[in-house]
Amino acid sequence: MAVRAAVQAPRVDELPAPRHPRWAGAAVLACYVLAAFGLTWRLWAAPAAQVPTTNGHGVSADIYLSAWFMRYAATSLTHGHLPALATTALNYPQGVSVMWNTSILLPGVVLAPITLLAGPLVSLTVLITAGFAGSAATMFFVLRRWGGGLIPAAIGGALFGFSPALRLAAQDHYHLQFAVLIPLIIDAALRLVTGRAAPVRTGLWLGLMMAAQIFIAEELLVDAAIGVLIMTLVLLAGRPRPGWARIRSAAAGLAISALVVGALCGYALWSQFRGPLAEVGSPWNLSIYGNQPADFVVAPPAVVLHTHGAASFAQFLASTNERLVEYFSYLGWPLLIAVLAATIWWWRDVRIRVTGVSFIVLELFSIGGHDASVAGSHLPPYLLPWHWLERLPVLSQVLPNRFSILADGAAAAVLAFALQRAWTARPSVRWHRAVVAGATVAVLLPLLPLPLSAEHARPTPPGWRTVLADLRLRPGATVLELPILGPRTMLWQARANADISLAGGYCITRAHNGRAASCDTRFTLTADQQTMLLRLHWVALARPGYAPPSPTTTLRALADWKPAAVVTTVGAQSPLGQYLVEVLGPPTVQHGRVLGWRLPWLPLLHQLEDGDVLLAGRAECDRQPAADRELVRLGVHKLGPPPGTFVELGNRQHSCRGLLVTYWPRPGDRPTYERGAAASWRPLQVQTPAGRALDG
Repeated sequence: MAVRAAVQAPRVDELPAPRHPRWAGAAVLACYVLAAFGLTWRLWAAPAAQVPTTNGHGVSADIYLSAWFMRYAATSLTHGHLPALATTALNYPQGVSVMWNTSILLPGVVLAPITLLAGPLVSLTVLITAGFAGSAATMFFVLRRWGGGLIPAAIGGALFGFSPALRLAAQDHYHLQFAVLIPLIIDAALRLVTGRAAPVRTGLWLGLMMAAQIFIAEELLVDAAIGVLIMTLVLLAGRPRPGWARIRSAAAGLAISALVVGALCGYALWSQFRGPLAEVGSPWNLSIYGNQPADFVVAPPAVVLHTHGAASFAQFLASTNERLVEYFSYLGWPLLIAVLAATIWWWRDVRIRVTGVSFIVLELFSIGGHDASVAGSHLPPYLLPWHWLERLPVLSQVLPNRFSILADGAAAAVLAFALQRAWTARPSVRWHRAVVAGATVAVLLPLLPLPLSAEHARPTPPGWRTVLADLRLRPGATVLELPILGPRTMLWQARANADISLAGGYCITRAHNGRAASCDTRFTLTADQQTMLLRLHWVALARPGYAPPSPTTTLRALADWKPAAVVTTVGAQSPLGQYLVEVLGPPTVQHGRVLGWRLPWLPLLHQLEDGDVLLAGRAECDRQPAADRELVRLGVHKLGPPPGTFVELGNRQHSCRGLLVTYWPRPGDRPTYERGAAASWRPLQVQTPAGRALDG
């Protein structure tokens, strides 16, 4: 009973909240909604085309990834099923584990009607707006539940929902910015721990919230669990002897929540950690995902009162080896001083003590376990608490700088409860409340956010949709865009609602050694694929002196990807377009600068040997119809007409005619041994379009 008494005792720990009319709470929520639209108005100016930028310096690839997953969830529902947890719709043929990527599955399913009607970018704009207003609203609700007054709780909710951390997360980390459930999860867990709630009902509620958060951002759920553990330890430190009845009640509630999570998310978690695409480790260098102590007071350009210009702030980030989209720790000197002072002054208020100490610990965790500097002095890693935890299972994949999002919530709670105490401390003194109001403004003013900057997302190239349609691919067929553009092609597919799978992509997948790795890197590609991508990149840039990949290398790389079609948007007269025509023959479809090749013969490349010829279309051998994509081995050692033309060829044993797709090896490769008798070539007089022939 002691822990419960520590929270519920009607001493100086809590003050009764003044009564307010019912419409007052609704007015607060309406203000949050208006503020959210104020921050996102540039997106709402053209929601189907506008996306956030990194303070006007380009669009993060993570936004295109989120757009793709929004479309993926909506398309799955139109096919009558929930999104698959492992899919080859991206990074074909290996595929990706949806759970290992920031797939925002639950928002994608909920917003699927908007995605289908207006497009994925509109859904993301709705999500980001709801993230601001919803995170503030749930924090306001939780603060009110724990005895916060209307105005202090409204200020605390606004501080969390529109904090610099969430404002910066809105630039590309949708899964972090939508922190709506985090206050509710922590509230339910603490009410179980302190005995303020019935274990069965609250355990069910907590389990539902945790299950939902798993399909939004697992990372924030892990951070929230660590935050709850810290708060519980602070509570126990103040009252070290909780009653056994209270322990049993809390354990029962937590067990019920675990059962709910297991029932709703058990298969998803098994797929993530034991499925065919299970991964270990992190693809990121975790040493750069930690705050520097200076980050807490150096204002980013996302707030109104930033003291550094864009250039000087970029230099600051370069000096600390940080990225703006991961800069979550800024709170400013006034709020830091206010939180520390309030924690000390109102130490006897258990709400302020618990949230204040938790704020300090979370911010220490956010520095990570790497080297840090304070006022020019080196801070060795072993003095940082996260250094001793970062190698533990699960925690080894946590990005520590994101603890700042939880720390902002703790700071909001300290400020709200402290404001309530200060506002009612000396009601008879006239100037007292004016001083409190002025101090509050001084604390919050450095945190006033700027509206999100935005620009138009890269448009789908003219003719791209037409070429895909004219290729007449089966639903879900794999397309390889060359050069591989990763997130850009994913955005085109999401906006065009193209029913295709993508070879490659911007994603995380399982590497050859079982560790997590980025797609389209040396950890996930074959040697031929790596060589092809690198050399085609040189070709696309028209770099003088850099040779393109050999045709054999390109064909072998294509055989590894197994695409049904290859598409490029660089035009037939570009160096890359000319190279692809040389290797693949005339395009099956062309619309403007967009070229497309169907490759129904590609699976046969693995069967080719030196000297083989591959014929496609309505091939005939020895005057007998041959199956489409016929593999003809004639022992060719003398090269004839270019690929893409209909030919008749033969030797002493056989005679065949059909669409010439490729030689093996191709022109320009090293000479190979002669096998069989020489073939004689005689081009046919009638030319048939390659696209029509391949349809055979």
